[in-house]
Amino acid sequence: MSPDPRGVTILLKQWREGDSRAFDALVPLIYNELRRLAGRCLSSERPGHTLRATALVHEAYMRLVDADVNWQTRAHFYAIAARVMRRLLVEHARAHTRHKRGSGQIHVALDEAVVVGPEAAAVVTDLDDALQRLAAIDARRSDIVQLLFFGGLTYEETAAALNISPATVHRELKLAKAWLLREMEPRAS
Repeated sequence: MSPDPRGVTILLKQWREGDSRAFDALVPLIYNELRRLAGRCLSSERPGHTLRATALVHEAYMRLVDADVNWQTRAHFYAIAARVMRRLLVEHARAHTRHKRGSGQIHVALDEAVVVGPEAAAVVTDLDDALQRLAAIDARRSDIVQLLFFGGLTYEETAAALNISPATVHRELKLAKAWLLREMEPRAS
């Protein structure tokens, strides 16, 4: 993440305190990073996806501006932005698959690989459902998956956003991936 972390954090705190000039100075610093996050989120979508990175950034931006969040750090801001983008993609995928959903299930390997093709929207919604179930039993593991895979944060950035060590991120991610793989396995009827 290229902008100076301290500068972004200072501007976030000033914005939170009501300084509109801080917000004006913040937007150009965070816009490119938000576009990078959006591009990463969209890279796993089906070809011909109707949502573009610019539209995703603008929609996320509108939700972030209206959010009542006590911004702590730059990493915290990007972590929230990643979650907002994930929610937007899931909403978009649910709308797309509402009438097109088939009865067959697809086996999905959850790793850093990209899911593309017509089944991508169904995979996104299935993964979101599984992440919601995981969040109900272990919110931190769910957050780690969201930040790494949907948000494009590094292990170090994820650790900073969650106030844990990178080693803990690595360990918890292994457990979360195993749980999600089991949850998303096609079940025999």
